[in-house]
Amino acid sequence: MIYQMLQAGQDMLTPWRTQARGIAGLLSRLEGRHPAFEAARTLRGTLETFGHAGITHRRPDFGIGPVRIGNRLVEVEERVVAATPFASLLHFRKDVDVRLPRVLVVAPMSGHFSTLLRGTVQVLLQDHDVYITDWHNARDVPVQAGRFGLDEFIEHVMRFIAEIGPGGHVLAVCQPVAAVLAAVALMAEDRNPASPRTMTLMAGPIDTRQHPTEVNMLANTRPIAWFERTLIDRVPWRHPGAGRRVYPGMMQLAAFMAMNLGRHMKAHHDQVWHLTDGEVAKAAMHRRFYDEYFAVMDLPAEFFLETVQTIFQEHALPRGRLTWCGRPVRPEAIRRTAVMTVEGERDDICGIGQTMAALDLCRSVPVTMRRHHLQTGVGHYGVFSGRRYAQAIYPRVREMIQAHEG
Repeated sequence: MIYQMLQAGQDMLTPWRTQARGIAGLLSRLEGRHPAFEAARTLRGTLETFGHAGITHRRPDFGIGPVRIGNRLVEVEERVVAATPFASLLHFRKDVDVRLPRVLVVAPMSGHFSTLLRGTVQVLLQDHDVYITDWHNARDVPVQAGRFGLDEFIEHVMRFIAEIGPGGHVLAVCQPVAAVLAAVALMAEDRNPASPRTMTLMAGPIDTRQHPTEVNMLANTRPIAWFERTLIDRVPWRHPGAGRRVYPGMMQLAAFMAMNLGRHMKAHHDQVWHLTDGEVAKAAMHRRFYDEYFAVMDLPAEFFLETVQTIFQEHALPRGRLTWCGRPVRPEAIRRTAVMTVEGERDDICGIGQTMAALDLCRSVPVTMRRHHLQTGVGHYGVFSGRRYAQAIYPRVREMIQAHEG
């Protein structure tokens, strides 16, 4: 019933938010015509902030504009090159004559859409031919499509790496780093010709015993049965995935918000004053961020539960106990794929050392092909988006890829 309750709450607020936006628009048009409406600017700001704070299950557009390649701007075309009921492989195609390194970005399946990595992709596109895993909202996937657990996630990663062909590179952000490491290990053991030349793992949980964060500790405070009983529900009848067991994206968003509630409350308070004072650029930046942040997707129940149990509770990967479809995963099988790990000094989701642990697991990779970068002054999102990512982290990632391109 928890899903129905959450959905009912959103449905109840939707008309109020619509009215708030309408009244705010009316006040905006009336400002300047009469002193009384000038005094209503704060009210307008409050109504507009409230009106745009709603949760949606619609995937935002990437909307990536032209990128600079050399001395010219090149248009970007999004094209689906492979798809399953649970994900699409999206190619950001550019009409260029020069051959660029092919990079698969593996986006997290953690309650937000892959468009959360818009900035990551935008920067990568300057020097690379970029693909991304575009995970589908579980509440839109019919029950007949079957289960989607950690094994299926790893299988999708291997399939999409193979799809871009031999000589590619893979970059994983946050949650999927363990699955990507597993996929590359399995491909290496099978001597798959599409095994990537480089693997970049950014701010993700390889070994959560290292400097555990609040997220890691929460995962270990309850048995997995509690998570299943408390957090899992079925998709309501009105959606295509009716009856599918999921971890609702609204609950994941609430958990993220609770971790930094004061920061989010201050951001919305500041937004009221940005709108009141006519600070258009700041108001637009706030809206872009929260339009993305409040767009949520449901996770398949089996994927969520298996990830919590296997990665966060059992620490199966660093203990050498991770399996895929009953087959042991051996990171030491990786020999020819260069490995880079990236962490943020102030990351409160993935602690320092948790991602770097991959370098020890990939012990068969020559030392000269293993790199680590700890970026000072950034939190979790700063590892893969924003100014520090573009100016300090990305150049190192680019250098890593170019060093092993051919």
